[in-house]
Amino acid sequence: MTRSVRDTDAVRALQGLADDHPSVRLRAALAIGTSPDERFIGGLVERCAIEPDFSVREMLTWALTRHSPSLTVPELLREVRSGGAQARSQALHTLSKIGDRRAWSAITPALLTDADDEVARSAWRAAVVVVPDGEEPELAAVLSTRLGRGAREMQLSLSRALITLGEVIMPALRVAMNDLDPQVRAHALATERLLRDPDTGFEFAVEEAKRIVALGGTPGQEG
Repeated sequence: MTRSVRDTDAVRALQGLADDHPSVRLRAALAIGTSPDERFIGGLVERCAIEPDFSVREMLTWALTRHSPSLTVPELLREVRSGGAQARSQALHTLSKIGDRRAWSAITPALLTDADDEVARSAWRAAVVVVPDGEEPELAAVLSTRLGRGAREMQLSLSRALITLGEVIMPALRVAMNDLDPQVRAHALATERLLRDPDTGFEFAVEEAKRIVALGGTPGQEG
């Protein structure tokens, strides 16, 4: 294939990312990921920041993971540090898929506690993947301050992130189990239950934890 043909194909693929139809954008992202080229990286990252369709965003992330991390990670880190909410969320999501520990430098406590739910959730998922050895307890301490936040889906995301860290989360959970907020206590208890018994459903763990809290119980006591 000549250079001029490759250039034409690249232009068409990048134009496809901006098409009005999600199916066309999806095919364009698939084509780019199938034939990675560093010229695509900027366009993929830019599209992630504004793409409204979930399936297309997932394909954009996949396409980025097909390129060299040495090229994609710096671009994604810039998005995390200076982009809007969707740009940051999608960049963090992609970084969690790449798993490059250079991403850790951008995952600050402020990001982990971001007011935007999607940004925070993406930061949690990325953080537990790229956290350096030995820094897991500190990460667990920050994440535990979010216990009780949001609706059920948000709480499940946090529990899953914490459980990924393993037993190091227990000191932070014990502190949360004595929090003045009953919702925080229940979420901490449910997370501890899931850590001990991964087969327990989150809904069951939460309802059981709420019952224990309502009865004034402590971990291991059911009234």
